[in-house]
Amino acid sequence: MIKKAIEILSKESPFYAYLLLGIQLKEDSNIRNISLKFTKNGDIVFLYNKKVNKKPIWFLKALILHELMHIINQHFRIKPKNNREKKIWDLAMDAAINQFIPELDARSIPLNLLIEEGHGVDNEIMFAGPPPFMINKTAEEYFDWMMEEFEKNENFDIESLPESFDDHSNMFDTDTPVEMIIELTQNKVGKAFNMFGKNLESGIKQMISLSLQRSSIDWQTLIRRFAGASIKGEKYLTPLKPNRRYDEQPGWKYEYRSKLAVIMDTSASIIEEELNQFISEIEKISKYDVDITLIQVDESVTMVTEYKSGKWKDIEIYGGGETNLQPAVDLAQTQTRAEGIIIFTDGHVDVPAVKRRVLFVLSSKHNPEFIEDAVRIYGKSSVVILK
Repeated sequence: MIKKAIEILSKESPFYAYLLLGIQLKEDSNIRNISLKFTKNGDIVFLYNKKVNKKPIWFLKALILHELMHIINQHFRIKPKNNREKKIWDLAMDAAINQFIPELDARSIPLNLLIEEGHGVDNEIMFAGPPPFMINKTAEEYFDWMMEEFEKNENFDIESLPESFDDHSNMFDTDTPVEMIIELTQNKVGKAFNMFGKNLESGIKQMISLSLQRSSIDWQTLIRRFAGASIKGEKYLTPLKPNRRYDEQPGWKYEYRSKLAVIMDTSASIIEEELNQFISEIEKISKYDVDITLIQVDESVTMVTEYKSGKWKDIEIYGGGETNLQPAVDLAQTQTRAEGIIIFTDGHVDVPAVKRRVLFVLSSKHNPEFIEDAVRIYGKSSVVILK
């Protein structure tokens, strides 16, 4: 029946038919319904429990669509830190996807009701959907909203949240580099969209367009590359480290955090769209285990501040003059203990002299000559371009 559902879906939509090409099906009794997995070679596998073959055909088509939309939205990019965040992220992904699948959207329970009333979903006839005041948003946006709601209600039992429609754990359980999976899947989705996207519904078109425009930067990998002699962060007690002063007592262990200097070009050549793009990427960096010193610069340094996740809401932009990145680089190298420097710019400026690890993040409206100079001086891996 699941093969029949794939066959019907392929006949109904050439776009989904193209995405399904080469995807393998594999039985797995440990899966509740279906699960997305990537092999070491980057191939896509749909693991499924044979019991789903007893489900109605509309349910099976919805299952397949749900998995394809995980791929389209690149949900495998973000791995939850702990079980608490996993429960919330699972529901956020489901809500982001289910609203575009009519069979699931018609049977959905809004996230706000799940939180306010402790309402459950069985993922058989009731499914998670977005709040009515947050339609057509991303899983990241639903996740952030849910986290804020749970912080307001400190007594809420996260474990009481319902299970997800499908098993998400396998999409994160792979040895394949995330950047490789991003490249393979984005290329396939992009080709399918170019050939058959005009026949899709407007809401799905918008979702796919936004997904394809996303930065393909894997900040986790880049930050790991920057991490060297990290500064000490929070300390905690652990029985795995003996106490030097008192026998049979746990010792203190420090949690190490990378320290980065992030320079943002705020000169007159930077338009609002580019500034918003820069701030969006800086916010993504802040979600990893790093300490960020944010430096704004036009022809001189205009602002220095510590950047924490969520600070984008209150950030003020200072600048609008000529462009010179060197003063910000000099400050980062002499007054911060940053292990690496990330510079956001449009490249309409001379390449600065940097003595530490450096990454130039160029806007989509960049100056190509800057890239040539930066690559010649610092190497190919020193430049990435936002799409």
